[in-house]
Amino acid sequence: MAENTLNHLRRTPASHLADEMSQAEVTGDRGVALSELSFPVQMVIRAQPGSPSATAVEQALGVALPTAHGQVTGDPHGAHIIWLSPDEFSYMDVSREQSPGADAEAAASLEGLPGQVIDVSANRAVLELTGPSARAVLEKGCAVDLHDSGCPTGTGVSTQIGTVPVVLHRVDAERFRIYPRASFTDYLVRWLIDGMLEFNYQEVGEELL
Repeated sequence: MAENTLNHLRRTPASHLADEMSQAEVTGDRGVALSELSFPVQMVIRAQPGSPSATAVEQALGVALPTAHGQVTGDPHGAHIIWLSPDEFSYMDVSREQSPGADAEAAASLEGLPGQVIDVSANRAVLELTGPSARAVLEKGCAVDLHDSGCPTGTGVSTQIGTVPVVLHRVDAERFRIYPRASFTDYLVRWLIDGMLEFNYQEVGEELL
């Protein structure tokens, strides 16, 4: 009963902007949409790839640790891990909702070994920007090159959008997953909505309809 009550009371960082995100959606050839994923599992992992600690965590989570900048391992629609630094990684499982103790098995696997696995599911919001114009919206203020040659499908990086530090994961050609700190989410959602506005208009000759 207590867990059900807590779930009823939970609010995502952008829940108060759900209507604004829905109204900002653009359809068609210039389409773009913004949404928020609710409470996916998020953990920070500290371990040296190739070490006994890394092996223990990989066995507990069922996903290998990335070994290079920009690399994402696992299933982008389920459990996956994003490289943050040589010994720091962000584990995400967007197929299930976070619950108390989600990190228990992986954390226990490090008993007696150096390293950490910490549940940080309340730390970041999880936004998805999708559609043919998603990349163009991000390019208005993203600090990394999002061209296919520099940011192909499957890339995950730490960067900035506008003035907000984020983890950015390009899930596929028209789907970007954005992880801002919870406290910056309101600002970033409004920034993205503002960036989507121009795609509501179609150019006909020299006029805008």
